[in-house]
Amino acid sequence: MNRIYFKFFIAVVIIFGLDQAIKMLFIEGLRYDGSYFSLILTYNKGVAFSMFAFLGSYLKYIQVALLLAMIIYLFYEKKLLNSYPICFGMLLGAGASNIFDRFIHGGVVDYVFWHKWFEFAVFNFADMIIDISIGLIFISIFFKKNKNLNENP
Repeated sequence: MNRIYFKFFIAVVIIFGLDQAIKMLFIEGLRYDGSYFSLILTYNKGVAFSMFAFLGSYLKYIQVALLLAMIIYLFYEKKLLNSYPICFGMLLGAGASNIFDRFIHGGVVDYVFWHKWFEFAVFNFADMIIDISIGLIFISIFFKKNKNLNENP
């Protein structure tokens, strides 16, 4: 069990640290304007696509509560954490980094802006990691279910 927790916490620390390091580059002035995408500094006061920005400072406390609920559930439902420690560590590290931004900067530090063919919301590394970790969990669950179906005629 200790090995599982170690993987989980290492993933949390690496993703959190990497995301905060990248964000500091943009806070300190890094910028790029390209044909397909631009790297620009923005502060998102809401969640995806600035939804729930009307909640103001309450949003960060709601997100802290949701993150704590996820942690409690993972440690209560050990089978999930045992099966996907790195994925859940990535998810927690990215989520914690975005919430940390809300407390330190007043909003989530976003910087990737896709604008070729269509304009997409501005996002960051943590947002991508959240999507990737959830995708990996879903893919793993899907293939495990298919494997179990094939093994049990």
